[in-house]
Amino acid sequence: MSSFHILLVGIGGFFGAISRLWVSQFISKRLVSVFPAATLIINLMGSLFLGIMVGSGIKGSLIMLLGTGFMGAFTTFSTFKLEAIQLHMDKRKKEFILYNILSYGGGILLAFLGIELGMLLG
Repeated sequence: MSSFHILLVGIGGFFGAISRLWVSQFISKRLVSVFPAATLIINLMGSLFLGIMVGSGIKGSLIMLLGTGFMGAFTTFSTFKLEAIQLHMDKRKKEFILYNILSYGGGILLAFLGIELGMLLG
């Protein structure tokens, strides 16, 4: 990996993290819930968008900027895991199961649909 690619990942990550914060705050202000809806929606959006990128065949510098950098920082596996553990520790079994099913199953489904859509568009 070149220094240029590292720079692209950093730039993409910078804007991805800022976008995640903005989208999370936007969702949280409009959807008051004890369920971690903002993280779920962000991660599902990220699965779809990354699938579209892969399906459309973007490679090289653009995938480093948008895929690895932006989408890597926009989505958040660590927050998802922490919120799932908190649901479990709070003995909210139904929410815990639903959150995991929607996150994993929905993420895989949307990534697959994104790839298919990306192939149609690309």
